[in-house]
Amino acid sequence: MATAVRTFLLLVHSLSVSKNVINFSMEVVKEAFYKEKTIDTKSCGTDLVTETDQQVEAFIIGALKEKFPSHSFIGEETVSSGGNCNLTNTPTWIIDPIDGTTNFVHKYPMVAICIGLAINKEVVIGVVYNCIKDEMYTGRKGLGAFCNGVQLRCSSCTDLSSALGITELGASRDPSEIEVRIRNFRRLAEEPARVHSIRMQGSAALNMCSVASGAADFYYEYGIHVWDIAAAGIIAEEAGATLVDPSGEPLDLMARRVLVTCNKKIAQEVAKYLECIDLPRD
Repeated sequence: MATAVRTFLLLVHSLSVSKNVINFSMEVVKEAFYKEKTIDTKSCGTDLVTETDQQVEAFIIGALKEKFPSHSFIGEETVSSGGNCNLTNTPTWIIDPIDGTTNFVHKYPMVAICIGLAINKEVVIGVVYNCIKDEMYTGRKGLGAFCNGVQLRCSSCTDLSSALGITELGASRDPSEIEVRIRNFRRLAEEPARVHSIRMQGSAALNMCSVASGAADFYYEYGIHVWDIAAAGIIAEEAGATLVDPSGEPLDLMARRVLVTCNKKIAQEVAKYLECIDLPRD
């Protein structure tokens, strides 16, 4: 019981701290959003990074380390520079300073700051903030998901032909990967699935939050990372979503692929149409 109480108090304190950290980071991102950016690339010419990504991540990690010196950290920009990406049982903060960097570069307002906290390899807190649209999504294990204080619930869609989906092209321009993505798109668009439509928003976290809020019924993607999934994943789960591997098997946070749906039935239906892409693990 004492351990459970300590864990709960840590969750409450951690959520409060992460909100405060995001509020400061928001000002940095908002100020930079409308300005010209210094752009660099990471894994390929379409995998972008800006000085704002790096500045925001450094601030977030620094502020959280001050409050939680014994915790571990996984940050997108730190990992891309050769840092650690090991998820252990130690309380671990998983950070994406700007989810949707390509959107950020092009001033397209689907941009989010993401902070998740995992304990014993399970994500228990998530905060996703679209500071351009002023939408703060939060989720705590067992305590629900909210956007600007309003509780979130997934849609009640049970018919795939009535569903609205989301996916992404991703950063890779490998022809074989692109062919798989196109085949998956066609299988869902054509008979017998024939979903209502499929969107591309450019932010994995906000795609998951769209499912959490009932604005979309499913989202799948290949080539993303644990920092794209962690914070928004717990928000979606607490809103009633089903999170699995696109094959239909249990989700592996480090496998770089995800299927998020409004319920298990839609998850089973979507998974039948998806051809999976195997990628190096995080």
